[in-house]
Amino acid sequence: MVFTILTEKTTYKPGELAEYAQRYLKGKEVKMEPETSWRIVDIKMNAIGRPDTTKHYTVTLDKRFSLNELHRTDYGVLTAINTTNPYKEPEPVAFQPAPKEKSLNPRDFMNEDILTAATKAKMAQLIAQEIYDIRDSRNQLQRGQAEFMPKDGEQLRIMLNGLATQEKALSQLFEGTTEVDTTEVTLVYVPSKETDREVFFRFSKHYGMTDADDLGGAPYYISVTEEQRVDNSSLPQDPKAMKDNINLFVNTPGKIKVTLSNQEKAVKIYTLYAAQFGDTENLSGALFGKKQTAKIILNPITGGIESIVEETISK
Repeated sequence: MVFTILTEKTTYKPGELAEYAQRYLKGKEVKMEPETSWRIVDIKMNAIGRPDTTKHYTVTLDKRFSLNELHRTDYGVLTAINTTNPYKEPEPVAFQPAPKEKSLNPRDFMNEDILTAATKAKMAQLIAQEIYDIRDSRNQLQRGQAEFMPKDGEQLRIMLNGLATQEKALSQLFEGTTEVDTTEVTLVYVPSKETDREVFFRFSKHYGMTDADDLGGAPYYISVTEEQRVDNSSLPQDPKAMKDNINLFVNTPGKIKVTLSNQEKAVKIYTLYAAQFGDTENLSGALFGKKQTAKIILNPITGGIESIVEETISK
């Protein structure tokens, strides 16, 4: 089970003139201290199959049986008998974060009076007045009351965008800036037995992903429950069928439920089939006779049979 966890880091930096925000921005409350916070945006899971290295089989080829093709994955997992399997394991796609907006430099939008202000308080007063002038100009444009109105809609859009950029840049001096970074973390979990609330990873709203033994992060648990198990190991063997044994085995995977939860509730619940919770089954060579044979496609993730198509052999 390959989990991809999308995390978001938000970093706030107070503005250079944050202490004057309430005075000049009419009750605008801003944070005075820098702050960093993390949150989990999304969790996805993709199941993949890898061979059990303790299980190796050598198929016996016998002229009595029409066993012509065996196909395996690059990892050695059997995927098709007497046919081909169209399945291809998807290539992992590298995470691409969205491009960041270009940061604005407030000083690029200051006039001479602001840049030469003698004190910080005077600068704050002049910048606040500039912000209100920008808002007033925008309102006049939107109402069609500006002294110099644009000739068309495109020119109006450009002018409004320019005013919005100026206001945003200057307001940052009071309100501060907030940057958001998104990262993807990949964790692999191999379910091998039933388990209840095993610590899978930890996550901190202050530091993001942490190690499973780092108590600075809140735990996320993983639980595995068997929903359905198929066990063929105790079935009696038919002596007549033994003569058709060609040592060709497939999986009968078991069904499991995997729950990912935090301290409060279940976050994600997955139901899937896993070979390690099932058994192996010996396919009789009688399926591949001289007059009639079978084409079998196997699930490359679980090793279970996906389809069997019988086919008459023409002479």
